[in-house]
Amino acid sequence: MNLRDLEYLVALAEHQHFRLAAEACYVSQPTLSGQIRKLEDELGVVLLERTSRKVLFTASGLLLVSQARKVLDEARLLREMAQQHTEEMSGPLHIGLIPTVGPYLLPHIIPAIRQEFPDLEIYLHEAQTSVLVNQLENGELDCALLALVKETQSFIEVPICEEAMYLAIAADHPWAKRDSIPMSELSGQQLLMLEDGHCLREQALGFCFAAGAREDTHFRATSLETLRNMVAAGAGITLIPKLAVPQDRIRDGVCYLPCHDPEPTRVIGLIHRPGSPLKARYQKLAELCKTQLSQCCTCLTKTSV
Repeated sequence: MNLRDLEYLVALAEHQHFRLAAEACYVSQPTLSGQIRKLEDELGVVLLERTSRKVLFTASGLLLVSQARKVLDEARLLREMAQQHTEEMSGPLHIGLIPTVGPYLLPHIIPAIRQEFPDLEIYLHEAQTSVLVNQLENGELDCALLALVKETQSFIEVPICEEAMYLAIAADHPWAKRDSIPMSELSGQQLLMLEDGHCLREQALGFCFAAGAREDTHFRATSLETLRNMVAAGAGITLIPKLAVPQDRIRDGVCYLPCHDPEPTRVIGLIHRPGSPLKARYQKLAELCKTQLSQCCTCLTKTSV
């Protein structure tokens, strides 16, 4: 038995599917299935009830999965402790990012990270907040860069910046000649929103509902770029986070207006597990991100790190 076998077992418990578990472990399905059988033979117990439709764990299998998670957590902690006593800004670093942050934040920070910490091996993982939280809890990620929300409060949160949301309207919209707009004028308006699962959706809806606006339920977008294209086509209006707003006030058929009274914002931050001994590493990474964003995006509000 080795740690890799336990990783296969835990992945199978999480995904409940041999192919998906194999993909998550970056091995072939026959390899993962063979190692699970080998583990059963070595332990002398049946871990799975194999059916053609789904994976079912036996009582013994569920007990072993629970213990395997604990063993993997301890092994991960040992590696982090060892790394703490070598070079804290070297080695692999798995960073999670949400889709409404990753594509717009990475161009500002990745070149700086590579220049400042050339010995770090950066691995990037994009997913919605709920998935990243689970991956961070399970040790699949070291840290995550995302919008701080209720689901992130169980981790150490290191705020990086407060990001405004801009109103995106079609370039020929009657408001396009204005320099800004109070949120109160959105009262009665219908706004296009992202689909369920995006934390930006809930944050934007909160500001819109408070202003008396409502969601256009005829369409929900899978990405900010889809929202942007719908606005350009005259299908509606929406809120776009500042990192995703171009420098030009009007571009590709979309006009971007700052909002006020109140200004809709979200806090971008870095989160990591409370028990990690590599807190200094994450602090340095957050400091670098904050410095880089303050230089490249002066419109973002700085926060204390």
